[in-house]
Amino acid sequence: MMLSNQFQQVVFLVGFLGDNLYRISDNIGASYGSPPSKRSVEELLQSSVVIINKQAGPSSHQVAAWLRDSFEIKLTGHGGTLDPNVTGVLPISLGSASKVIKVMQKSAKEYLCLMNYKRDPGLEKISKMFEKFTGPIYQIPPFQAAVKRELRIRRIYEIELLEHNSHNTLFRVLCEGGTYIRNLCEDIGSALGINCWMEQLIRTKSGPFRIEDSITLVEAHDMYVSWKESGDSSKLSKILRPLEEMLVDIPSIEAKDSAVDAICHGADLGIPGVASVSKRMKRGQLISINSSRGETIALARATLNSEEIVERANSKGKVAKLERVIMKRGTYPREWKSK
Repeated sequence: MMLSNQFQQVVFLVGFLGDNLYRISDNIGASYGSPPSKRSVEELLQSSVVIINKQAGPSSHQVAAWLRDSFEIKLTGHGGTLDPNVTGVLPISLGSASKVIKVMQKSAKEYLCLMNYKRDPGLEKISKMFEKFTGPIYQIPPFQAAVKRELRIRRIYEIELLEHNSHNTLFRVLCEGGTYIRNLCEDIGSALGINCWMEQLIRTKSGPFRIEDSITLVEAHDMYVSWKESGDSSKLSKILRPLEEMLVDIPSIEAKDSAVDAICHGADLGIPGVASVSKRMKRGQLISINSSRGETIALARATLNSEEIVERANSKGKVAKLERVIMKRGTYPREWKSK
């Protein structure tokens, strides 16, 4: 896409930050806050995410509750429900990180699925049907789902056939959050004119987190007990991921230090408070507002796209409407006056 001459001039003035960010202005301030990577284990236990490799049996809520009790904390949440018999990646938020767990619930998911049938439709027919089911599909949540049962659209990004025989087919599927794979198997069977059902399902990816990054509940418990008994936090700190890691897939704005505390008190972010912005940001998108140290200040809804912010860099106006404040008030000094 060609940029207007005016836009090119503004971009030249405000500068680029690699391929992903526009730098609007310098963010020069005192050394407040700290990078997420510098947080202590005690801080992370109150605001982080643990990637659990869920085993068959417990519900997602039971896994979250077990980890809450094991880590002796008050609050946990989970990033996308897995049925009791489904295994694999289940992000569990600790403490205040639960304020952003909804981002994980809506993020893309990847699964390995074993689909069974009594009558083999043939490899060629299944392959063609996978192609037809790639893209937007219609689904109604099952009766046991915790959401309202109404027709909705979900997107299948990829379906890859891995193995096939006369009784079942193993495939990998990458899909939008909230897609029901059990329904997908049944719908594929209906389209083929046969009865298909989901025999086994493993979630291999949730947002940026892969099954290779996960640990079992027993391993998590053992690491916590070891830290409590020995004081050595080296193993536990590796599994306590800063909450910011849950937000890497959504656009972001870096706020000036002078604007941070106002945001913590509920103020929407205006153009004068912007230091840099993701190039991929569009109006209406859920975004994260971050500090210059990479700390998440708040979740917000963009009211301008990134090009519009750059073009209006020397003016005023709102760029994001707050949805949820994450950072505690007083983390940065107050540099604003109430009306």
